[in-house]
Amino acid sequence: MNEFQSLPFHLQLLVREYGQSTYQLIQGLRQVEDVAERTRRAAQIVQLILRLKPALRDQPDIQTRLWSHLSALLGEEIELEAPVALRPVSLRVTRPKPVPYPRQPPRLRAYGRAIEALIAKALTLESPEEREQAAIQIGRTMKFLFRQHNKENAKDATIIRHLSELSNGQLKLDPALVDQEELFEMGPGVAPGTGGNVGSGSTRAPFVAQPNQPRRTGPPSGNGYGNNSFGNGQKRNKKGGKKGRQEPQQPPQ
Repeated sequence: MNEFQSLPFHLQLLVREYGQSTYQLIQGLRQVEDVAERTRRAAQIVQLILRLKPALRDQPDIQTRLWSHLSALLGEEIELEAPVALRPVSLRVTRPKPVPYPRQPPRLRAYGRAIEALIAKALTLESPEEREQAAIQIGRTMKFLFRQHNKENAKDATIIRHLSELSNGQLKLDPALVDQEELFEMGPGVAPGTGGNVGSGSTRAPFVAQPNQPRRTGPPSGNGYGNNSFGNGQKRNKKGGKKGRQEPQQPPQ
């Protein structure tokens, strides 16, 4: 076990924050017997940290924070004439418990465990109308996720079947009604779960017809260079050194 691993946990966090090279420089201050010289070198280490991490300059009370961290890494028994009032490091002393990672994979990879959580929440609804609306919203989200995962559009019957499998047959929808009212479809720019009122017909965003634009029959005016257009069949003179304007070439008779 090396020196770093033998440190308390809150000091290990500080070493990871500033790096082991900076930690070795701080430990080198123990060899300096003169307090004034030790403080001068500590100030240089603080400036080095600010140079390595320039984003720290914008944080409030950064000098107090850095000097306090340096004193904690050096040891409170080592005297320093810090230009700011040192304060105790208020960090977590004990190592936190690891966050449990779900070991069980989702039943259908395309939807993930979030859809399973939504289905479990929908099964707690007592009202049949609310449960049906929740099933429609979940089905719309499932179709969106299926399209993102497989790069292809899924049939409504497939989504209904997957919804029934994930809910153990407790959430069922009428395939004819879903197909007729297009309950799983979303309008352009509508995120899953935000479109329309469920149960009041189609949930698509209203389609706004664009006015008919007059069709252009002739060639476009100019060539897209704004005011510096070279229309009427004229070509730009690429020879910059040649003075004067070249006359347009006459077509053969």
